[in-house]
Amino acid sequence: METKILNTGNLPFCKGCGHHGIAQNTAKAIENMGLNILDVVFVTDIGCHGIIDKSLNAHTVHGLHGRSVALGAGVSMGLPENKKVIVFIGDGGATIGLQHILEAARLNVNLTVVVHNNFLYGMTGGQLSGLTPKGFNTIITPNGSPFGEHDICALVHTAGANYVSRVLGLGDFSSTIQKAIETPGFSLVEVMEICPSYGVKFNPKRKLQEIVEAANKPIKTWTNNREPFRFPERKIVNNLLEKTQTIEKLSVEKNLNKQIQVVLSGSAGEGVQLAATILCKAAVKHGYNITQKGTYPVTVGVGFSNAEVNISPNEIHFHGLSNPEYMIVTSQDGYDYSKKTMQNLSANSILFLDQSLPLPETKANVVVADFRSKGVKNAVITALFSFAKKTNVISTDTLKTILSEMNMLEKFPIVEIEKELAQ
Repeated sequence: METKILNTGNLPFCKGCGHHGIAQNTAKAIENMGLNILDVVFVTDIGCHGIIDKSLNAHTVHGLHGRSVALGAGVSMGLPENKKVIVFIGDGGATIGLQHILEAARLNVNLTVVVHNNFLYGMTGGQLSGLTPKGFNTIITPNGSPFGEHDICALVHTAGANYVSRVLGLGDFSSTIQKAIETPGFSLVEVMEICPSYGVKFNPKRKLQEIVEAANKPIKTWTNNREPFRFPERKIVNNLLEKTQTIEKLSVEKNLNKQIQVVLSGSAGEGVQLAATILCKAAVKHGYNITQKGTYPVTVGVGFSNAEVNISPNEIHFHGLSNPEYMIVTSQDGYDYSKKTMQNLSANSILFLDQSLPLPETKANVVVADFRSKGVKNAVITALFSFAKKTNVISTDTLKTILSEMNMLEKFPIVEIEKELAQ
């Protein structure tokens, strides 16, 4: 059983950086526990400490800035309790992701967080963080930070963590990290260190212990005795795609010999994305490959809704659109959003436009129809029938089949649409 955590003695940190000590003490703690390295997952954050990943023999996940605790919590919740998840995060990331830390502590997730607190953002030039002690010099506060800092240990202890400890990043503190890892539930160790590149430069002659004492940050341990977070019931899914609906191909002739691009544009809440899904399912039934991408504002139900679809007899390697062959525009919101695209359509393109909208300046062939009269939520799907009749890319029968499979056929005005198409 492999227990050696570090695969090199040449760690990738600046000379004199406290990150060396944290990595070495964490490795010693894990090795003293006799843990199999495959039972340990490290989640690292953005920052100087994060370049440790390549030096670790254990599993590693590299997260976004401030999000490593959230990632680590998710990993922990999906693993058996005998696995160990350890999060490395800097004082900058801890400030950015403070809510993640507090929530993980509140839930008492089975997780250990090691905060590399060197009092500033070391990777980006020495700016102050939310854990920079008042009076500490940084590149943007050369006369000392005027702000009071968070006490991360007090906050996490109050939030409910089972084990919290603050240590000086000097010598052997592996027993503290080992105790944190062994404690069921959420634990956090704040390691106080000083950045040799910026902290020492901006604060000459100041010693680490003096800085910590001046900040009134006691070197001590806090504990709670709470039950760790446990799911009431775990559901194991071996295949996340097992419930995905299989679309059976029809025995129909393919009319496409090249990839085409289709844009559907309308108003949010009027079924644009649903219509795009119906178009894609119909294309798959015809044996084509498809991609679908939706764009709409954060305010769901208000503003535009736009969908981009690629349909091809061959594999599709890029889902972006350049100059669509077909566009469907059914509302003023969609018209405003797609105006530039409509103007750039070529003479070989076809634009399906609701009759309530003005004719745009475009070289495309324009098909004007009253799509919205069948109900605003049916407008884009109605336009799909015109698209199918005009282009023969898919058939109207296939659209009806899809609507039937989605239990929408009886609610949709098929008879009226087919009468209009026959005229």
